[in-house]
Amino acid sequence: MGCVCSGTLSTETLEKTSKHPCYSADAHHKYARIHLPVAPRCNIQCNYCNRKYDCVNESRPGVTSEVLTPDLAKDKFVWVKENIEQLSVVGIAGPGDALADWQLSRQTIENIQAVNPDITFCLSTNGLLLPEYAPEVVDLGVRHVTVTVNTLDPVIGAQIYQFVSYQGKNYTGLKAAELLLANQLAGIKYLVAQGVLVKINIVMIKGLNDSHIPAVVKKMKELGVFVTNIMPLIPAPGSAFQHLPQTSTKEVNALRDVCELDIHQMRHCQQCRADAIGLLHEDRSQEFRMCDRLPDDAIVNRPKIKKTYRIAVTSKYGKLVDQHFGHATQFFIYQGDGQEFQLRETRAVAQYCEGMAECDTDSLDAKRDQIIESLKDCDAVLTMRIGYHAKENLQRYGVFITEYCDTVEAGLRYAASQIAGLPLKQASGFK
Repeated sequence: MGCVCSGTLSTETLEKTSKHPCYSADAHHKYARIHLPVAPRCNIQCNYCNRKYDCVNESRPGVTSEVLTPDLAKDKFVWVKENIEQLSVVGIAGPGDALADWQLSRQTIENIQAVNPDITFCLSTNGLLLPEYAPEVVDLGVRHVTVTVNTLDPVIGAQIYQFVSYQGKNYTGLKAAELLLANQLAGIKYLVAQGVLVKINIVMIKGLNDSHIPAVVKKMKELGVFVTNIMPLIPAPGSAFQHLPQTSTKEVNALRDVCELDIHQMRHCQQCRADAIGLLHEDRSQEFRMCDRLPDDAIVNRPKIKKTYRIAVTSKYGKLVDQHFGHATQFFIYQGDGQEFQLRETRAVAQYCEGMAECDTDSLDAKRDQIIESLKDCDAVLTMRIGYHAKENLQRYGVFITEYCDTVEAGLRYAASQIAGLPLKQASGFK
């Protein structure tokens, strides 16, 4: 694989890149990676994305079986490294955006550097916050960053992105697309100038951005990126683009052939889960679920912050954690010691979210705030998914959020383990 910016790269970076399965076509059969899902929040809503949790039969970005604290992520890395000798890369790919939860991503990297300073780190981001955090990324020693850039045309971008949340404001339409693009280009330019290898992911959406992608690739070449990765659209159930046709491998490869004339194309991408482990073609993530390991190895030996936990659960029938926070018409309130829980009550509420596009809009503040007010006495909320604003408001009251999809029994124990694994300052309100 050639590098358009090799003159700025250190020998160490080039050597590590040769062992990076996503950056080197020769490495993906020999070296393994681990994606650590420590960054659940996202600051944009792509029309092709629906982030689900614990969907074991799905393999696509945004899907994970669990969300980890930085400390648990370090424990998981050590566990996997002991069992997969060829592990060479630690990636943070969400399940939201690595920079939207930058403090969690940063702490994870620092924790692992303390136990293994030679491991290679890789971040995936939409690029919205790159101008703000790129200097810190470089200072941490991260030399591989993937940025998803789907278009240079704000008119197209307005059709791909429902909204962009930036510095406390929500943007839609052309303004959202223009803001995102400007930050992406500025961040990529900075990273390349600092010797970081930048990979650009591009989702190929037939009839929307497919004919525009060659222009994106030419611009990325101009900026000095390392490689571009054109990926087929996966119509995720529940997303705005769920009814669009999936782009075929033949169509993607034809476009890659065209763009190969400008810059090297990645052709072995597996569009991995946010908790992927192992070789690219052999995901072993389900072998290393911390939620299966914690009750015996971690929770019993980890000092608890509280003797009992009060946890509100969103569930359709009280068996599975299978409901969006905004779709709930009642909350099941459980109390227990982290291992055993009893149902104490159910609390009826008014459903405030009628669909994904509406769950984070300002017009729903009053309904949402009433629900949050009713849950202030809880230590945590256990839910399949929750919107950005609801999560932020609950955390201001010191209510911990666990996004999960499994049985209620397993979810309660997992939520308690997450609280127990946090420093006291974080567990009492994330301040």
